[in-house]
Amino acid sequence: MKTIRKRYLIKAPVVKVWQALINPNVIEKWGGGPAKMSEKTGEEFSLWGGEVHGKNIEVVVNKKLVQEWSSGNWPSPSIATFVLTEKNGSTVLKLLHNKIPDGEAPDIDDVWDLYYLGEIKRLLENS
Repeated sequence: MKTIRKRYLIKAPVVKVWQALINPNVIEKWGGGPAKMSEKTGEEFSLWGGEVHGKNIEVVVNKKLVQEWSSGNWPSPSIATFVLTEKNGSTVLKLLHNKIPDGEAPDIDDVWDLYYLGEIKRLLENS
């Protein structure tokens, strides 16, 4: 099992970054596909029409989101933890994604930058 760590400085308030993580309407703006998401612990979610799916296992509004993530035929879910902190009116978003199946890690590392966190940053900094 592999672990990915990311750190993004996003020039937007924490509240807007949080909404980009949990609000289906905002997710569809950067994600380009159907999304089901909530900020409630225990709620299931799906992104890109179910290509990625899972469950919220810890939610601290505007601060921390921990989710079980699954895709394809993974033997067990991975765990993605997003932590948001304010820094001079911007947001530092830290991601810790662990329990990733070994062969999937390089592609998933790219997906975070190209299709997820990178897209959130572009959307929020250019709107």
